[in-house]
Amino acid sequence: MAGKRSEHNGAKGWLYLLPALLFLGAFMVYPLFDVFVYSFEEGYHSASQTYFGTGLYNYSYVLHDPYFLQAVKNTLILVVITVPLSTGIALLISVGLNSITPLRNLFQTIYFLPYVTNTLAVGLVFMILFQKTAYSDGLINLMITWFGGSAVDFIDGPYWAKMFVLCFYTIWVVMPFKILILTSALASVNQEYYNAAKVDGTSAFRTFMRITLPMISPMIFYLIITGFIGAFKAYSDVVALFGTNLNAAEMNTIVGYVYDMLYGDSGGYPSYASAAAILLFCIVLTITCINLLISKKNVHYS
Repeated sequence: MAGKRSEHNGAKGWLYLLPALLFLGAFMVYPLFDVFVYSFEEGYHSASQTYFGTGLYNYSYVLHDPYFLQAVKNTLILVVITVPLSTGIALLISVGLNSITPLRNLFQTIYFLPYVTNTLAVGLVFMILFQKTAYSDGLINLMITWFGGSAVDFIDGPYWAKMFVLCFYTIWVVMPFKILILTSALASVNQEYYNAAKVDGTSAFRTFMRITLPMISPMIFYLIITGFIGAFKAYSDVVALFGTNLNAAEMNTIVGYVYDMLYGDSGGYPSYASAAAILLFCIVLTITCINLLISKKNVHYS
């Protein structure tokens, strides 16, 4: 009797899960499988839905395309710089917010405001701040000249200047979410651990390293993983700063390359776009697996 009841509950559970499984299958699993198939179809024509062969030519083309290599370089630089810096700065700000009582909620609200602001609008503001025009060098260049420096065209100038603006903008945009998560994690740490540390005369730095960091390490790991994935998917932020012709600006990203292959000036090549998308998927999956292996030794789940 108990066995029949267990089978009935199991079937009922699968019935409840069916709508979600159908949704995931239709909008996540099937598109991924479809993209994987497209990536091997050589010479695919979207209008007639025909192709003249299958093989690895699409991958070979993409991996030898200088625009794709530039996009990979830009994306990797963005990931390596912005993820550690944004997480570290967010941790410092969160610890500071957690240590103050007056106006804590006000400061948390102020830090969270960029997260609810449209990224394209913020990007346009950044472009105005950094861009040199015929009428003005921009507010940032004005501040640089105040300190004796020379004006730099951060939007249409040298590569390092454009990359600096992109990294600075990306860090500023992702900071609010990370601060929100980390302040919540810090507030959830059991106060008894801190009380015991005070009784033992433990220094503030040692308390932070031995108690605070291990207790919030799952949230830090979560932010690092999501930060890597988000940085690899960067596109709209770059468009907001440098316009739609990212190849000419040498500021394209992998997602931007995929979009250009589909809808851009050089678009109409879904097979190339699919190959680039699969390569991006493999890169993100590899980095995520490496982070998971590292987390087994450094993340402490209470």
